[in-house]
Amino acid sequence: MAKEIQKHIVEDSRGKFVTEDEFFSVLRTVAPGTNFRTALNGALRIGKGALIVVENKNVSSLFEGGFRINATFTPQKLMELSKMDGAIVLSSDLKRIVYANVLLAPDSKINTAETGTRHKAAERTAKQAGTLAVAISERRHQITLFYKNIRYTLIDTGELLRRANEHMQLLEKQRDLFDKNVEKLTGAELRKNFSLKQAINVIQKGYLIQKISEDLKKYSTELGSEATLIKIRLKEITSGVERETDLVIKDYTNFNLKRSKNFLDEYTCDDVLLQDNVCKALDFDNPNTQGSIKGWRVLSKTSLTDAEVAQLVKETGDFGKILEASERFFEKIFDDKEKAKNLKGQLEKMKATYS
Repeated sequence: MAKEIQKHIVEDSRGKFVTEDEFFSVLRTVAPGTNFRTALNGALRIGKGALIVVENKNVSSLFEGGFRINATFTPQKLMELSKMDGAIVLSSDLKRIVYANVLLAPDSKINTAETGTRHKAAERTAKQAGTLAVAISERRHQITLFYKNIRYTLIDTGELLRRANEHMQLLEKQRDLFDKNVEKLTGAELRKNFSLKQAINVIQKGYLIQKISEDLKKYSTELGSEATLIKIRLKEITSGVERETDLVIKDYTNFNLKRSKNFLDEYTCDDVLLQDNVCKALDFDNPNTQGSIKGWRVLSKTSLTDAEVAQLVKETGDFGKILEASERFFEKIFDDKEKAKNLKGQLEKMKATYS
């Protein structure tokens, strides 16, 4: 997401918060294939600038003059009205054109980094009214969204598809590396080798995949109907990555999962690539530090439920002890002879595979 949108929330001009999901819903309204985007592209194509505001209870106090239309919204009508100098006001559901040729008069004291009159009015209106304003610049040949305290310039569909495909190729490569590193980590753990470096490799690849997929989700949202195949492929590539990564963190962190993830979530892609940063997030001094594996991840691949895995980890605290434990030991914990037999057999089979 653009810098204006932080990982989870940004504060708008009224001290409230705009979530990414909220802004994504705005992007969906202007995605290719929607009538609104068709109208915006049409206005841009005919070389006319425009200022469009979505109505809410706060907007009416910010405009002067103009005339009431209250007509059904169509791309053609909006394109024609964009030839006028004033702003166009749409209903909150974008189904009607309410006013045209309106003079917007938001508070001039509201801070704006824009230079053009149209863009200044759009940003100030969006901030003051807490709504969506769209500025079309014939000179820059750009469509800029202002939503509450967020500014976002729409990207051409062809350019978006190019970027999305580049990200998809990078994502596929990272998923391949992630799977290979997971296999190495599993082998080390089943041989009772504490390998913090290998665990860090998995966490790094897992977080890179999640961060790249965040950009792809934004692109696919903005692409709308053009992104069907991208969405399907994205779901396939990222399947299971977050859960696997979380389990590695649970196995190796000296904090708890939530606290370690809070550290990692704040990192950029470049930050995640530094081993020392991941060590810090796991509460280790360096990648060569020794410790014990808890066993959450490998045990999750057995027939045990999450609650039973938690019970076993709590009882032993060390995956090495679990690997060496007898069938009778498991029977005492679960009070279930058949479960104990199955678990012992599954662990022996895993060990044989990686021996």
